Amino acid sequence: MPATIVDLGPAKFFRLPGEAIVGAAILLALPRKPRVVLAAAGGVALAALTVLNWLDMGFKQYLGRTFNLVLDWSLLGDAQSYLEDSLGRPATLAATAGLIVLVLLLFAASAYAVVRLSNVLARHSATATRGTLIAGVVWITCSSFGVQLAGVPLAADSAAVTLQSQTERVSNTLKDEAEFQKVAKVDAFGATPPDQLVPDLRGKDMIFTFIESYGRSAIEDPIMAPGVDKTLAVRTEALKKAGYHAKSGWLTSATYGGSSWLGHSTSLSGLWVSNQQRYRTVMASDHLSLTKVFKKSGAWDTVGVMPGVQKAWPEQSFFGLDKVYNAFELGYKGPKFSWSTMPDQYTLEQFQQRVHGKKHDKPMMSEVILTSSHQPWGPIPKMVGWDELGDGSVFKGIEAAGNKPADVIADTTKSRQEYGKSIQYSVTALTEWLERYGSKDTVLVFLGDHQPIARVSGNHASRDVPISIVAKDPKVLAKIGDWGWTDGLRPAHDAPVWKMNLFRDRFLTAYGSTPHPKKG
Repeated sequence: MPATIVDLGPAKFFRLPGEAIVGAAILLALPRKPRVVLAAAGGVALAALTVLNWLDMGFKQYLGRTFNLVLDWSLLGDAQSYLEDSLGRPATLAATAGLIVLVLLLFAASAYAVVRLSNVLARHSATATRGTLIAGVVWITCSSFGVQLAGVPLAADSAAVTLQSQTERVSNTLKDEAEFQKVAKVDAFGATPPDQLVPDLRGKDMIFTFIESYGRSAIEDPIMAPGVDKTLAVRTEALKKAGYHAKSGWLTSATYGGSSWLGHSTSLSGLWVSNQQRYRTVMASDHLSLTKVFKKSGAWDTVGVMPGVQKAWPEQSFFGLDKVYNAFELGYKGPKFSWSTMPDQYTLEQFQQRVHGKKHDKPMMSEVILTSSHQPWGPIPKMVGWDELGDGSVFKGIEAAGNKPADVIADTTKSRQEYGKSIQYSVTALTEWLERYGSKDTVLVFLGDHQPIARVSGNHASRDVPISIVAKDPKVLAKIGDWGWTDGLRPAHDAPVWKMNLFRDRFLTAYGSTPHPKKG
């Protein structure tokens, strides 16, 4: 069995497995009792490798990477929650129960099958010995000469390779944990005095916004790009008329297809947070996040608007947020849009009413997460009059008339089309909010957290996401004039591409922060 969905095909299953030949030789040499025990254990091991293979296939399709045996079990609960939001609780429970039964049957059937085959070998030991010897010679010959069937090597060792790969992955994960703890203790700005942090942004209302799944594919894919590019062009002109200007570039995200928190923490911490263990390490550290810089300076009050947070969120301390508004604290009475708890336009209006529009003793630094472009991209909200938003009940009709998640999930072309529409909606909501409520002192930094899943972005898509900085004050953009970013909201194809973890230090340096390293 291949490790990716795209490699599935009949030729993959018409191969000669070297592990089976070795197994047959060992079973033929054993007495009955140890033979049965080893056969049953071999069947269980075969089932376990098959399950791991399935997980690898799913993770590569949705997250662009293989399953990590140490770190990724917790994500299965997130996957179940996502299905419940998208397909409903009854369908999710039925699918979960069916999957559990399938896995149990796989283990039982594999163990039974190998035991049964070992008994057949024992009853016909002479014939089985000759057959095993011939198969071994054929395997060695095919392997030596690279014999292929439909472009696939006839001699297979997939199970051994999978086992070796999983073993190395576990070993590398454990080593990475220890090494990353050392890296996280070193911080170029960790000891910088408060008065030397972002002095060139003093007096500005800073807003850092993440748009869910806003990736390079939205801007350059032939299906999604026409609509998204038109929206970016229209919104660039609208902002220009309102006195705003923008510069845009590319960042290479530490995650792909999901696990948005890895993208958030990578861009804000200046560390490459590419897995759950690294995330836990960073969250437990005193490493200075970009948002916490503003709190540490003493010149800003800080707040987070997190409509996707629906439980306790201890990360608030790491990000230096005085107050966090979660999904239950924004007064929303309308319907959920699949996974997204509320439309982005409503989130931004509440941000205005509760935070940005109020008088403060200090400027505000806000982190805002927009979720309407989260998969499965059905149904998608539509823009309504800003004065009509109320408590969100206005969206009931829009949600009811929208696409059903199951219909979008089942159709690849439709998924790509609806994904593009969701990005258009999120960008429009954010830039209309800025046009409507922004001031001469408002500075907006917005970016994607990761590319959408492979079914939408393609099997060989990059991990790049767009990032833009928008401001009225020309001095703000002049500070990044040497970055080579593109004017407007759409980064050019050849605009600079940085690894996402490099953004924090370059941003701090551009706006006058003085490095004072803190070493572990």
